[in-house]
Amino acid sequence: MGETKTSALVDLDISSSIWESFFTVFPLVVIGTREADGSDDLAPKHMAMPMSWENHFGFVCTPRHNTYQNIQRDRQFSVTYMRPSQTVLASLAATPRCEDGSKPITQALPTFAAETINAAFVQDGYLFLECELEQMVDGLGENSLIIGRIISARVAEDALRSSDQDDEDLVYSAPLLAYLYPGRFAEITNSNQLPFPAGFKR
Repeated sequence: MGETKTSALVDLDISSSIWESFFTVFPLVVIGTREADGSDDLAPKHMAMPMSWENHFGFVCTPRHNTYQNIQRDRQFSVTYMRPSQTVLASLAATPRCEDGSKPITQALPTFAAETINAAFVQDGYLFLECELEQMVDGLGENSLIIGRIISARVAEDALRSSDQDDEDLVYSAPLLAYLYPGRFAEITNSNQLPFPAGFKR
């Protein structure tokens, strides 16, 4: 066999964040919490994923943000997985707060109430999770990992896997939103089955 040509490797300066030096793939979710005054707080997050093969979900936040403080107080949060058509809405949810601490854009976003917790979802997402706080892991630099236990989950019918539909067709008909950090996104419509080895188990 001939030699495979590989790219030259470039050393990165780890005295500062390396993550802006290349692209990485993440989901884009909106975390919903309730402010102390009863209004909704909606914040987009990309460092977000399942935290176990059980029903746990986690995301990275900073204690400076209202999202962290609201969860610390109320011990609950919602998660909306956004569709590619909602990229602008997710971006708007990142609008900075006004000098008085308010975030008027949140009230303009289309939402609906969670069923078992006091928080909101963004309408027309494809996956909706209601979570109770399990733990906060502080001290990750200026960030923290927030882990919740999923107590309610709903998925849009067009995004639900079924034995009646091929997975490739499902992804094509209900595209997924991928956030390419830093600052880009992609719509995933094409997918291939991963060639797992025989006998593979998670």
